[in-house]
Amino acid sequence: MTTTSTVISADSTAEAIALAASLPLADKVALLTGAATWTLREIPEIGMRTMTVSDGPIGVRGTGEDGLPSAQLPAPSATAATWDVDLQARLGTLMAAEARRKGVDVILAPVVNLQRSPVGGRHFECLSEDPLLTARLAVSFIAAIQAEGIAACVKHFIGNETETDRTSYLSRIDEQTLREVYLAPFEAVVDAGVWTIMAAYNGLARDGVDATSTAHEPLLSGILKGEWQFDGIVISDWLATKTALEPALAGLDLVMPGPGGPWADGLLAAVESGLVPEHVIDDKVARIIRLAGRVGALSGIAGETLPFDPSGATPDPAGDEVVALLTDAAARSTVVLRNDDALLPVSAELGGRISLIGHNAVEPFTQGGGSAFVTPPHVSEPLDALRAAFPNATVDLHRGGSTKAGAPLAPAHVLSTPSGEPGILVEHLDATGAVIDAHTAVDGEALWFPVDGAVVASVRLTTDLHLAAPGRHLVDLGPVGAHRIVVDGVERSTSDRIVGAEVILDSSYANPERIETWIDTDEPRAVRIEIDAQVVDGESYGHFVRVHFRYLEPGLSIDEEIELAVAAAAESDLAVVIVGTNPETESEGWDRPNLALPGRQNELVRRVAAANPRTVVVVNAGGPVILPWLDEVAAVLWWWLPGQEAGASLAAVLTGAIEPSGRLPWTLPAREENVPVPNGTPVDGVIDYAEGRDVGHRGWDRRGLVPAREFGYGLGYAEWAYREIELAPAASDVLVTARVTVENTGARDGREVVQVYLSTDDADRPVRWLAGFAVVDVAARATATVDIPLARRSFETWSTDAAAWTLDAGTYRVLAGRSSRDLRLEAVHTVEG
Repeated sequence: MTTTSTVISADSTAEAIALAASLPLADKVALLTGAATWTLREIPEIGMRTMTVSDGPIGVRGTGEDGLPSAQLPAPSATAATWDVDLQARLGTLMAAEARRKGVDVILAPVVNLQRSPVGGRHFECLSEDPLLTARLAVSFIAAIQAEGIAACVKHFIGNETETDRTSYLSRIDEQTLREVYLAPFEAVVDAGVWTIMAAYNGLARDGVDATSTAHEPLLSGILKGEWQFDGIVISDWLATKTALEPALAGLDLVMPGPGGPWADGLLAAVESGLVPEHVIDDKVARIIRLAGRVGALSGIAGETLPFDPSGATPDPAGDEVVALLTDAAARSTVVLRNDDALLPVSAELGGRISLIGHNAVEPFTQGGGSAFVTPPHVSEPLDALRAAFPNATVDLHRGGSTKAGAPLAPAHVLSTPSGEPGILVEHLDATGAVIDAHTAVDGEALWFPVDGAVVASVRLTTDLHLAAPGRHLVDLGPVGAHRIVVDGVERSTSDRIVGAEVILDSSYANPERIETWIDTDEPRAVRIEIDAQVVDGESYGHFVRVHFRYLEPGLSIDEEIELAVAAAAESDLAVVIVGTNPETESEGWDRPNLALPGRQNELVRRVAAANPRTVVVVNAGGPVILPWLDEVAAVLWWWLPGQEAGASLAAVLTGAIEPSGRLPWTLPAREENVPVPNGTPVDGVIDYAEGRDVGHRGWDRRGLVPAREFGYGLGYAEWAYREIELAPAASDVLVTARVTVENTGARDGREVVQVYLSTDDADRPVRWLAGFAVVDVAARATATVDIPLARRSFETWSTDAAAWTLDAGTYRVLAGRSSRDLRLEAVHTVEG
């Protein structure tokens, strides 16, 4: 073949197309399917090395082969609570450095789908319920990542706000709502130059076309590549592409993962037969080549590939620089929901006794489950951090009862093979049941057993569970797929239901049905566990056996644990109760059934607060939960899923070393029945976005309902007065600038988030909507003036009839304040007809 030594510029369309066209057809088509789960194909003839992608957005996991820990950021719903575009940029720069350290070219982040319903399983992974706030934060994050030569991949395009049946439902969204709400963050990141976008699993019912997102021509070619002139690549969500022809013609560029899949099987034949024009293939290849140029994967030297460039800063994820950034991010994200009698901050000189209480105090929930999961270098524990922050106090820890429905993973030391070796005996069997080979699985292997599916028909797992103490023990097993389970000589479960890659797509492999066996014993003894399990064909994810081994030893009852915690609180100078969700609750793959705190945490809070009026409740959750005691306790902090610096950030907030200046990026309901969109459950395979443009706080305003805390709410540790608002004309895409003067009337320096909303008398528009915001630091007793540009788009609406954005004449109220309901200043802007 003809080779080239021309180095193309990163944004050259003509050069990329020419280089694409020079390749043999078979090579071009092969390039459009991944080489493996996390890598793209290389083309040595043009000097293009393989490119590697990695999950995000709370850290860069990499391919999982390097064994390196990953810096674990606070969840996106947490960092969004800062409303701080500069912090997002700093976190983006860290993510790029982490990608470089792990040999990653493309980070699959951020998620800019909206938090349409508070029960959404990936609520924690999204930024906000508001399209403007989401867009502003995402643009800053992406710009910082791509400035370092690492690509961001924005997901999931589009209407992917629900996990229930996520691979099959259609989102029905009217055109005006689609444009003004759900497409808005994607349009903003495309305008800002994002390099890749991920097409979602679900479909979209739009413009007379009901099609999956990977095969929706009006969406991909019409809006994204045509109207918006997106020049990057559209990547399928993993295993989302089911056919060859329709996605190829619609505008999908890259099928992931590989090898195999519908394009590897059928796309070449479709081109050769004329069903897909070759220039369509050339465009896709050119986009991949352009991406290679942007991330430094294209050397342009014939016959020579470019190795990954290790140059640039790659800070230690446990180093001082990263620890300081992530501590600051988690602390600044924290929202003060209540602070009666200024209980917070607490002096670091406090003596006496502090009781730290709660399951989440013992096991802080630092990250949600699913593709966002990373292994951090460490987790700063609340107990250690509070002991360091309050050196004059005695800090004790009480769980107050478990919040989990299932038992914890069985520790390695309680399991041994029949021959006495530590671990689990794993026997590979052929189709006749004969043993092919055997090995011992040790700690870390007790969930996922990869196998050679071409040879192994099933797997037998055998282990002895050692019961060290008398009492009632729980053996909790979770097999994935067909199985037979025998515990202590008794068959406990059998199933012939064969499963495949769908268990990965719906995340049921991470949350299998639990098979419980309670065992009473008067003395220590061993229990034999035997499991015959199917080999799951995970397609591009390989062949594997998945079984959860969980075990709960005898211990105190929940009643006893609560009594101990309450007694300790009564004798303490300060009680800190950490409540929240857990990995069973918030995860990719399933939505929450309700907004209740798991377990008996509400009872625990009320009893501790009754025993000690100096009680601080810390909510460790990524998405909303109902807090029936919110206005009954002295102080309440929303701590989110805080990442690896969990304890350090909490200590900094409690002592005031860092002000918890967070503001809610979503609405906190007081009662579940008031939630405008209570769930996202498909009906007959369709999710109807019937609320239209009234998503999130707009829906609460439309209904005239009072939430527990409104969108944008957060007290911080300073006190604020809003003094003046002026409107000044602006140029370009900014229609007007709101100049707002605020005063910090308190005795502490503080950070304020000045929020600007618009409202009109047009009943068809939302009651009010966010149009701009700014973060400002103001010294105690000082004033500051901030300019907040209000984009023309914030005033415009989408005209379905004209298929265009329109600016309606009329009077617009410009409202400035501390939240969507605490609006203290008003000005009027008139748009002439």
